[in-house]
Amino acid sequence: MNVLNITLPWPPKELSPNARLHWSKLAKAKKSYRHVCAVQAKVQGAQRIQADKLHLSLTFYPPTRRAFDLDNALARMKSGLDGLADVLGVDDRHWSLSIARADEVGGMVKVEVHHA
Repeated sequence: MNVLNITLPWPPKELSPNARLHWSKLAKAKKSYRHVCAVQAKVQGAQRIQADKLHLSLTFYPPTRRAFDLDNALARMKSGLDGLADVLGVDDRHWSLSIARADEVGGMVKVEVHHA
């Protein structure tokens, strides 16, 4: 099994399900984060892969020690994961996910992509 390690930036607060943004500002934030994550993935060596299924392990390193909900963090990552799907060429409906919270701070999300 092959593993690709990618570090993505912490998703912006505008993408939180609890943020109440105007739809146009939300769309702009989603588009921007999707693009940033796609570029970061390419820079770190991600490319199209031939796989029917992928498993992604996401580890969230928050920017501060402030508490956060893991389910909200995952929801904030949606457009970033879409950007990663664009680069990998595998639709995210064929992914399985595991999520974890790191004890350290860092303002990033480490993603391990497992494929056969």
